[in-house]
Amino acid sequence: MDPATTSAPLQNDSEPERDTTTTKTWSSSVWSLWPSWRPTSMSLLKTAESKILACIQNDLWARFVTLPNQDRIWTLTLANKSTRKPAEQAPKTPLVMIHGFGGGVGLWIRNLDALSRSRAVYAFDLLGFGRSSRPPFPSDAAKAEEQFVSSIEQWRQSVGLENMILLGHSLGGYLATSYAIQYPSRVSHLVLVDPWGFPERPQPQPQDAQGQGTEVVKRPLPRWVKAIAAVVSLFNPLAVIRAAGPWGPGLVNRFRPDFKRKFEDLFDDDTMTQYIYHCNAQTPSGEVGFRAMSESLGWAKSPMLQRVHLLPPTMPVTMVYGAQSWVDSSSGDSVAQIRGESHTRVQLINAASHHVYADQPDEFNRVVENICKTVD
Repeated sequence: MDPATTSAPLQNDSEPERDTTTTKTWSSSVWSLWPSWRPTSMSLLKTAESKILACIQNDLWARFVTLPNQDRIWTLTLANKSTRKPAEQAPKTPLVMIHGFGGGVGLWIRNLDALSRSRAVYAFDLLGFGRSSRPPFPSDAAKAEEQFVSSIEQWRQSVGLENMILLGHSLGGYLATSYAIQYPSRVSHLVLVDPWGFPERPQPQPQDAQGQGTEVVKRPLPRWVKAIAAVVSLFNPLAVIRAAGPWGPGLVNRFRPDFKRKFEDLFDDDTMTQYIYHCNAQTPSGEVGFRAMSESLGWAKSPMLQRVHLLPPTMPVTMVYGAQSWVDSSSGDSVAQIRGESHTRVQLINAASHHVYADQPDEFNRVVENICKTVD
């Protein structure tokens, strides 16, 4: 099927969405005196996202993909309208992009057009995030991970992809690796962008061992990471945004002003921070699964470095890091060492933080496009 017939965002919004502009709930717990009134709805999320997707120039097909269990995955498919391949020429392997924690398809706005020039590109909201369905997640780490991975495989089957170049950012990189381990025949090349959850959590050093040896200077965690980490042990990671009620949008602007700066040449208002707010002020679902999988914001209960040896030796893996990211790129070197002679490449992009794709989009797109060319 031709993935698109128009360059305008064509949306198949068959999933019912709430029309209210606010959500108001009252808790019977200790928070009963605090109204969790939130100026959000799925309709407002749809509006914010539509403004972002209006920037896309290539053919775009946006729709819900229904899984066998009736969960729905919000999906974008892009193709270059100016390039028509002869019928006898086999299509190139599609690129599938998975966003990180608290994100959604709108965050790829600087990349979708460029990367879909020569092949189809798919991007979807992870189960429990963005506009996708928000089912309950188990509290067991392995079961939560399996629910994410199973939904990706069911999505692939429903869309009809035989294989793909699989790219994941942050949490998406962790889940993409887990998927590639379970379904290796479906992944032509695994691209991990500043992936979360790879290293093991460092053990506390004995008191008498502190101060000995070479001092290691670590890049400090950003303020927003520390703020979320402060509540993650007691609540879902983004509970503070919902608990802030009508002050939630301002809270996002305060702690994530970088999102506005990253996209300021596209939007001169709060479009991107509003999108982030509406993505994360909805009923918690995917973040419940993330909390089950994490010991704290920065560490996975089941570190991926303990499992990367399960990737087939024939599967190429490229790990892309921001040179100024709080994610330690040494995990990439560890992956290369563990995989031995298997194709594993680690690339750093200068002047980029955790959101590499938005900080240095031209360089990021060039790197990913070159990776794709190695496949076909």
